[in-house]
Amino acid sequence: MITVLVSPAELAGERLELAGPEHHHLFRVRRVRAGERLRLVDGQGGARWAVVEAVGRSAATLLPAEAAPALEPARRVELAVAPPKPERASWLVEKATELGVAAIHFVATERDPRQIGAGSLGRLRRVAAAALAQAGGATLPRIDGVHPFSALAGLAARLAARAFLDPGAPPWEGFGEPQPLLLAIGPEGGWSDAERAALAAAGFRAVGLGARVLRVETAAVAALALALAPRAAAR
Repeated sequence: MITVLVSPAELAGERLELAGPEHHHLFRVRRVRAGERLRLVDGQGGARWAVVEAVGRSAATLLPAEAAPALEPARRVELAVAPPKPERASWLVEKATELGVAAIHFVATERDPRQIGAGSLGRLRRVAAAALAQAGGATLPRIDGVHPFSALAGLAARLAARAFLDPGAPPWEGFGEPQPLLLAIGPEGGWSDAERAALAAAGFRAVGLGARVLRVETAAVAALALALAPRAAAR
């Protein structure tokens, strides 16, 4: 199944044209032919099947058809993450998008005040778009920040469950619960005592992933997989 990310307007239309890099990838590299079916998604949860009507040298025409499965997790999970180094941030965004994360909020901490510029955020969003098409999802995660640590309580306000990873905390049995969840992952140097106290005061539960000390991006993806996989379902 080949999934193509298009705009909401294109998804809602009766005919659309693909050109540029997308045309080259699909019709030159993957050699998709007229008459084949593709799956279109709009990054906002919409999905439709489409038939390739015609393939030209520089553009192809697609005819959107009936609704297609969105292939989104049943549970909404957002990550609040201390920003890792650029190449590790790209890996985190790619893998978290493949799993079905709803949002990734980069948050500054005492031991990792690293900032991410607008250009780097744009690149991470392009990584997410490519990962979404590869994995077959229909909803692009929101990627933003870097937020001040004090913004965490506000980010969690819309979510019924909230937890922060801490190496010294006991394993958590609630990863598979259905409530929308915000997972906070601190820097490799760990949360400060003041940050732990502030998280607890904001209703975050300290949870662990075992005895090993994991990198930020590894911990984020491992925790996300636990939170999504038990109850993941296509809709």
